Amino acid sequence: MELRSKAVRTGLSRAPHRSLLKADGFIDREIEQPWVGIACAVNEVVPGHVHLQQVAEAVKAGVRMEGGTPMQFGVIGICDGIAMGHAGMRYSLPSREVIADSIELMAQAHAFDAMVMITNCDKIVPGMLMAAARLNLPTVVVSGGPMLAGRHRGRNIDFITVMEAQGAVESGRMETSELAELEDEACPGCGSCAGLFTANSMNCLTEAVGLGLPGNGTVPAVHARRLRLAKQAGLAVMEMLRKGRRPLDILTRSALRNALAVDMAIGGSSNTILHLLALAYEAGVEMDLREVQEVCDATPNLARISPAGGARHFMQDLDEAGGIPAVMGELLRRGLIDPEVPCVGADRLGDLIEGKGTLNPEVLRAVEDPYMPTGGLAVLWGNLAPEGAVVKQSAVPENLLCHRGPARVFDAEEDAVAAMTGGAIREGDVIVVRYEGPRGGPGMREMLNPTATIAGMGMADKVVLITDGRFSGGTRGAAVGHISPEAAQGGPIALVEEGDLIELDIPGRGIRLEVEEGVLEERRRAWRAPEPKVDSGYLAEYVRRVSSASRGAVRLRD
Repeated sequence: MELRSKAVRTGLSRAPHRSLLKADGFIDREIEQPWVGIACAVNEVVPGHVHLQQVAEAVKAGVRMEGGTPMQFGVIGICDGIAMGHAGMRYSLPSREVIADSIELMAQAHAFDAMVMITNCDKIVPGMLMAAARLNLPTVVVSGGPMLAGRHRGRNIDFITVMEAQGAVESGRMETSELAELEDEACPGCGSCAGLFTANSMNCLTEAVGLGLPGNGTVPAVHARRLRLAKQAGLAVMEMLRKGRRPLDILTRSALRNALAVDMAIGGSSNTILHLLALAYEAGVEMDLREVQEVCDATPNLARISPAGGARHFMQDLDEAGGIPAVMGELLRRGLIDPEVPCVGADRLGDLIEGKGTLNPEVLRAVEDPYMPTGGLAVLWGNLAPEGAVVKQSAVPENLLCHRGPARVFDAEEDAVAAMTGGAIREGDVIVVRYEGPRGGPGMREMLNPTATIAGMGMADKVVLITDGRFSGGTRGAAVGHISPEAAQGGPIALVEEGDLIELDIPGRGIRLEVEEGVLEERRRAWRAPEPKVDSGYLAEYVRRVSSASRGAVRLRD
């Protein structure tokens, strides 16, 4: 393929450009080789990113081995865990668009020929995937890998253990001294948090969609295999450049459905639905929640990684069980994966997954022996969510899969948490947290504080929580998010009043407000949109352009 960088480096008129590159330390040979942009989100804030410079050096070594010239630049990254529970969480999901925009700006301004994107956590992964689709340059995405599980009194633990311990202390079920121990032990080192939360879910789906090499989602951050994988990513992007293979050759409807199938099989974070819809939008593929539900209903759930399954298994266990190639190999035997799609590292996906299967059925079950016949996520519909809502059904206690209870209504996350810790929530309640959607939040905050508080207080099997916001991948319990349209748009969730009965029917894919339509219409006429919580800065612009969660909370072009 024609190298874009020639327009910047070749000919008499480009002598000034070459002089600037020589100021960077590049020699003529490096300037004449293909330019590979290395978008690296290393920083000293996010534990999943503190080690990414080492990963970047390995990637650059791979690029150089194949005759390319790597050029690294920085990308922002927000840690959802540190941003959790305060105003900072409003900025997490919106940062996804900033990440995609900033990579586009750097790649286009400097005419890179190819890209390697080095990521690990939360919104950085989907932001980079969206940039890959938008730029459509030969691209490989490589993660920094998951953190190892911590150890506490003889058992494996993770970040969510600490979150839930807050509620245990507040309800008198744990001493503060043990919470202090957990703080020291839960996160033992670098990497994305050890369970199947949003970061690890998206790194697994990067493999499944074909833009990451096998092992991208599961090889632990501290293993030497992670650096070897990074070198292979550098080699692979040069191979893509030679073949002229681009992300839009890979990001087809079949590839996105492959990723959805893997998502359902492993029971990934409900945030993945937002991000896969956003990726489809950038790739020009029409996809909606009806198609998500179709894949869910056809795909068995094969794994229960923390926070599901009583937190017995972690990402390192899924890696030892064969990782995502094993997951895809199991699904392939049921015809649930298209093996003919191209991908990074092979001309066809089948070359990487055919003959693969679980190496440990206790962690990753065979397709003939699933945890559930349908996927780990489910889309719900009803008069409370006309455009749909999402729940991680694999983490819902069996007794709450069907539930009917009175609404306890809160217009902000903080008010709901205060009610929980104040003893105002009762068994059977349906906690409604609204005005936390993409526009109303703004930024669609994660509700990990409320769900972790519920779990820590021993109420995860006693109450339901629904919201137009979203949930952390670390959430467990009957937690229904992404209710669309959101309250700030005047969606039905804005019309719920204290004591209204709400019926949840996850097996029947339903969520219903038991209020007569005439009464709802009266409430609708009386409803007034609230004043925006933010009226300046980036979030004010984001609110004006963000779509419904049912469309991926993307920034609309029209």
